[in-house]
Amino acid sequence: MKRFSSLFILLIATLMVLGATQSIAQKKTKKEATVWPAENLTWVEVPNTGGVKRAVLWGDPDKGAYGAFYKFPAGAKFPLHYHTNPIKTVVISGTMFYTPEGGTETKLGPGSYLSYGAKDRHASGAVGDSGCTFLCQQPGKFDLVPIEEKK
Repeated sequence: MKRFSSLFILLIATLMVLGATQSIAQKKTKKEATVWPAENLTWVEVPNTGGVKRAVLWGDPDKGAYGAFYKFPAGAKFPLHYHTNPIKTVVISGTMFYTPEGGTETKLGPGSYLSYGAKDRHASGAVGDSGCTFLCQQPGKFDLVPIEEKK
């Protein structure tokens, strides 16, 4: 009987802890909706990119994981380079190009998806005279590391 009482008390205590943990988790996930009409986004020029602009949606691209809209100006071309962290991209407007090192250029229009790993060596930019806008997400901070081409 004493063993049964101990097990019963242990079961009740476990259920209480689980209930409290679930309650805390639910409170942490109940947040207000984030609503940003396009006209309220803050676009900032990304240093050393020749006019690329970025509107950060979450996180901080200078410190760690983030999501942001980017705008490549018309005719933007970024020769062979890589990023330290993997990237996921969805093209919103215009046309972007992506060329893996030694590979074939692919043109990506609105609705296109591009995902590549850390240190993927590639060239990229905007096709045409209208530039392009895309959503970008990275699990770590943004960087662009140029690769000197062999002569």
